[in-house]
Amino acid sequence: MKQLIVLLGPTGVGKTALSLRLAEHFKSPIISADSRQFYRGLEIGTAAPTAEQIEQVEHFLVGNLDVTDYYSASEFENDALSIISQQHKLHDVIIASGGSMLYIDTLCNGIDEVPTIDENLRSEVYDLFEKEGLDPILAQLKVLDPFFYDQVDLKNYKRVIHALEVCLMTGKPYSSFRTKTKKHRPFNIIKIGLMRNREQLYERINHRVDDMMKQGLLDEAKRFYPQRQLNSLNTVGYKELFKYLDGEWTLDFAIEKIKQSTRIYSRKQMTWFKRDQEIYWINLSEVNEEEAMEQICHLVC
Repeated sequence: MKQLIVLLGPTGVGKTALSLRLAEHFKSPIISADSRQFYRGLEIGTAAPTAEQIEQVEHFLVGNLDVTDYYSASEFENDALSIISQQHKLHDVIIASGGSMLYIDTLCNGIDEVPTIDENLRSEVYDLFEKEGLDPILAQLKVLDPFFYDQVDLKNYKRVIHALEVCLMTGKPYSSFRTKTKKHRPFNIIKIGLMRNREQLYERINHRVDDMMKQGLLDEAKRFYPQRQLNSLNTVGYKELFKYLDGEWTLDFAIEKIKQSTRIYSRKQMTWFKRDQEIYWINLSEVNEEEAMEQICHLVC
């Protein structure tokens, strides 16, 4: 049976380097499962593959969207499965690599069919959010879908807004679309989780942020500053530098906040991934890349 290696783990753990080695070993392409890398122009802040790395190994779903584009997990599922189907005609093994929890879960297990949201409705809801904050949106969601309201992280504005959009679009509770039925995949999935001891991971994260600043992350943020309200730009690295550009924070403080936010995000990633009993974990603080490669190849072969 054809195989899909899903290489996952927290940000900064070392997925890119190992994914490139695996792709070269199996002579396979890489599909990005990092939702931030889908957008063009955000290469530094998202640690997207470099031009040299893309030349080295064929990549899919990297820089394929404009920051103004709307892209859902359902659309990702369709795109990724289409690519896998085509590439499995040429390769026995394909690599998917990333740290976006929902997108990886969608790729492996599928996602419930949720109606496409009308752009006018989406604009209305986001206009309300920008003018009055999340409170009026939460109030509507509590009335239209009290079951989901009691379950959702009320501070996760993206999830709250999307749930309300579905309620308003369909006239049905968002929770009625969430069946969580695992979908069949016509290929074998091998999930490899990379981790490091927390102290080492945090050190790598801090160093990576410093390196991003040296590469020109501030200039990248400046280019998108006029579009800073876009959902695609409400992400770690850019939103902190937008605070600096707004004059609210000093640059040094913004950089420290990027590091802090990234460390917090890495903990959230690990909490999510640790729930999945199908993941085979490799601690890169305890084994080197060669040993990690040997373990993965043993699982695949």
